[in-house]
Amino acid sequence: MMKTTLSVCFLFLSMLMYSQENFSVSGTIKDFSNGESIFGASVYLENTNNGTITNAYGFYSISAPKGIYNLVVSYLGYVTITKEIQLTKNQNVSFELEEDTTTLDEVVIMAEESEKANIRDPQMSVSVIKSETIKKIPAVLGEVDLVKSIQMLPGVTNNGEGSNGFNVRGGATDQNLVLLDEAIIYNESHLFGFFSVFNADVVKDVKLYKGNIPSNYGGRVSSVLDIRQKEGNSKDFNLTGGIGLISSRLAAEGPLFKSKGSFIVAGRSSYAHLFLQAAGLDNTAYFYDVNAKGNYEINQNNKLYLSGYFGRDILNFSDSFENSYGNSTLNLRWNHVFSDKLFSNLSVIYSMYNYGLTLDFIGLDWQSDIKNFNVKYDLKYYLNNKTTIDFGVSGINYNFNPGEVRPTDEDSSINEDILDEKRAFESGIYANVEHKFTDRLNLQLGLRFSMFNRLGGQTLATYENDQPVVYNETFGIYEEGIQNGEIEYEKGESIKTFSNFEPRLGLAYQLDESSSVKLGYSRIAQYLHLLSNTANATPLDVWAPSGTFIEPQLANQYSAGYFKELANGLFSIETEVYYKTVDNRIDYIDGSSLIAQNNIETQILSGESRAYGLELLFRKNKGRFTGWFAYTLSKSEQRTPGGSAGGLGINDGEWYNTAYDRTHDISVTGSYELSEKWSFSSNFVFQTGRPTTYPVGQYEYEGLSIPVYDSRNANRLPSYNRLDVGATYTPNKKPNARWKGEWVFSIYNLYNRKNAASISFGQNLETGVNEATRTAIFGIVPSVAYNFKF
Repeated sequence: MMKTTLSVCFLFLSMLMYSQENFSVSGTIKDFSNGESIFGASVYLENTNNGTITNAYGFYSISAPKGIYNLVVSYLGYVTITKEIQLTKNQNVSFELEEDTTTLDEVVIMAEESEKANIRDPQMSVSVIKSETIKKIPAVLGEVDLVKSIQMLPGVTNNGEGSNGFNVRGGATDQNLVLLDEAIIYNESHLFGFFSVFNADVVKDVKLYKGNIPSNYGGRVSSVLDIRQKEGNSKDFNLTGGIGLISSRLAAEGPLFKSKGSFIVAGRSSYAHLFLQAAGLDNTAYFYDVNAKGNYEINQNNKLYLSGYFGRDILNFSDSFENSYGNSTLNLRWNHVFSDKLFSNLSVIYSMYNYGLTLDFIGLDWQSDIKNFNVKYDLKYYLNNKTTIDFGVSGINYNFNPGEVRPTDEDSSINEDILDEKRAFESGIYANVEHKFTDRLNLQLGLRFSMFNRLGGQTLATYENDQPVVYNETFGIYEEGIQNGEIEYEKGESIKTFSNFEPRLGLAYQLDESSSVKLGYSRIAQYLHLLSNTANATPLDVWAPSGTFIEPQLANQYSAGYFKELANGLFSIETEVYYKTVDNRIDYIDGSSLIAQNNIETQILSGESRAYGLELLFRKNKGRFTGWFAYTLSKSEQRTPGGSAGGLGINDGEWYNTAYDRTHDISVTGSYELSEKWSFSSNFVFQTGRPTTYPVGQYEYEGLSIPVYDSRNANRLPSYNRLDVGATYTPNKKPNARWKGEWVFSIYNLYNRKNAASISFGQNLETGVNEATRTAIFGIVPSVAYNFKF
């Protein structure tokens, strides 16, 4: 052990000595037209192997021996810059790239280079989407939708139309970490899934990590969706917006502090409810949201960012049902450059998701929320041209308010009840090293150590034999355990503490100039659980922390891939296989009651899940026609034995399909530039129907027909498929025109497929026979919108 440690130290010192023999050139890369930092720009020294790409804030750093070099900066769609530098000392060189307007040859019409897989990068299972790509994909009701766009990627599915969230590699919606400028978003849907909360006008870029998640992320076992907002135009004032059939949006951006800073403010609102009211229907269903971001460059080495989001959904049906929910975030960030090799970012973040429900017909008013304060400090050290090191710390303080139930009037039969607030603190420390062993072999090695402390401020029940759930052998069912006491915990007192080491590994071997193979492994702990025993997540669902009776979810994922560029980058192929296991996955006993449940441990059992599959992504990257074909062959299963509670468990303790299992998932997306004025786009989706449970028989009891159901999720809904088309007409595409406008026409579900959102079973009161009722959300939906910028 000592010998190994000394060898590692010797290797580190050797690399450090190597780095001290070199000089560094560093700086930032921005867009000339608006001052936005450019993420993913290529910066390298010509005729050498020394190069890098810019980080999320446009920063780069390269080291090389003393000498004269040509420094080359390139990014697809921009004019390449070559600058001669004399590297005799450490120096700062920043650039602003201009857009390439020489678009006469169709070859220059390309997909964003940063969206293609980097065959040399050991990071795998990651998809990058630019806002321009998102805007090309036809969407329901004419509103561009980021979440629906990522569902066109392999390994990503939904739970059907009108459903919240998304599923990644057979995982549940609560296993996805969704970040907007580093702030956690707990519900990414408007109007129960018809729209997403992300306004494409302010989205800069999107990264989806489906596996091999970098060690700077933690807390979710399936994926990370990292969304960055634009910084705002620091050169000119601009207005951008759009007017659609049921929603409109407007964004303003411009310089601040004599162009040492910039801002962007954007708002959206839907107004479909106005048509309902005009038709004499006393119903309301709309949403609105506001995005804002500003920045200020104190000096060359220090920059401040302030960003926020506020969104709300309002639903009101005949004054008897009122529902509102939404997210709020605020983030203050400080970028600091310690040296030409060390870059840092300090973030202080607030996030809240709250939910309100009023049912006047029973006199119920219910309010719940989850709040968290997050402080994180991330650093990146460019040791030399072979090694970069990312490291940092984070801490999140959680406050869960499961619900406050109150009567709406004196005649209500509802009793006032305030569920116990739950508190917790999650912390993490991480390090990630990316090292280039040879010109062909790259390694990424990461380690995260996380701790979760469930805190007091509430009273917890205790149970006979320490069993909150017991098996009733007489009736063959699980039921609540017998409560025999309570323990009161003071605020700040530790109820239970968990800790986990979470290693990450990525390896890339370049077979030749155009192909590579990659291997990845990650272990992740998730300490939060979304409580929902429905197939689709709803705003009514509440989050619960791990504690005395709920263990954290622990996932291990293994992946391997082959990546290939064809015809000099005209086409590219990405293939991956994966295998993922999750321990301590919550499952629900039959007949579980989660609404206003103070002792949730009496309704659940702990099980395990597994998912495995094959993903294929074929892209066409150049030419007038660009797009991709995505195919996923996968399996997602869960098993929940009875354990100490007794009995065989859920589904007799056998593996059964999760609600997110899709055997086949096919997505085809294409965009065609017919001329300077007309462009067309389309996408086709096919998915195996999601699992469900059907009755397999019935019996008579006191004149009623009682259904007998099959084992859990043993059946499936019909397969899901649809075709969407869109066309964009741009009357004036002159680059110097002050007013730029375009008409966007789209048809969602062109052939009017009535996809089943659910199939319910009930008794026909006339015949007494159980009948099936199929529910579809959308048929064909045409729409038109006008987008503008000036």
